[in-house]
Amino acid sequence: MKKIIYYVATSLDGFISGPNNDVSNFVGEGNGVEKYLSDLKQFSTVMMGRKTYEFGYLYGLTPGQPAYPHMEHYIFSDSLHLENAHDLLHIETLNIERIQEIKEQSPTDVYLCGGGEFAGWLLDHGQIDILKLKINPIILGGGVKLFGDSKTNVNMNLQESQVYDNGLQIVTYELIK
Repeated sequence: MKKIIYYVATSLDGFISGPNNDVSNFVGEGNGVEKYLSDLKQFSTVMMGRKTYEFGYLYGLTPGQPAYPHMEHYIFSDSLHLENAHDLLHIETLNIERIQEIKEQSPTDVYLCGGGEFAGWLLDHGQIDILKLKINPIILGGGVKLFGDSKTNVNMNLQESQVYDNGLQIVTYELIK
């Protein structure tokens, strides 16, 4: 059965971006980043929240275009409206049944790109199967939390851990359900 994999960069103190969406302190090059980019090629489906999709605008993403050209996109938002959206882009409302349909219909595991609020909602509803963290050797002190305001308690099994250049670690956990 396919899985939803939350594959995300985080600081040591659990933030996926700093204040004002600042990601400038995250490791941006090296063999860990190359591993991440290579791993993304394995996915044909991505889901994310509106804020994560719009974050891409800061890096040249044109509204309505896919952030990952080889993936079918599902953006969960009650407020995002895009004119001339690409065929790979689908705007969805938060709905567990729809999340499960996307997961079942995807030819591959589903890449959960973020963000914190959406990931927290998915965690609260038991929809994340794998947590794959790119742990950066930084402390941000604030910003967007890994799971937003979720208070859900989850146990995990460590599946893999690898250290890369620049102190970056990629750690994979399976959530115990």
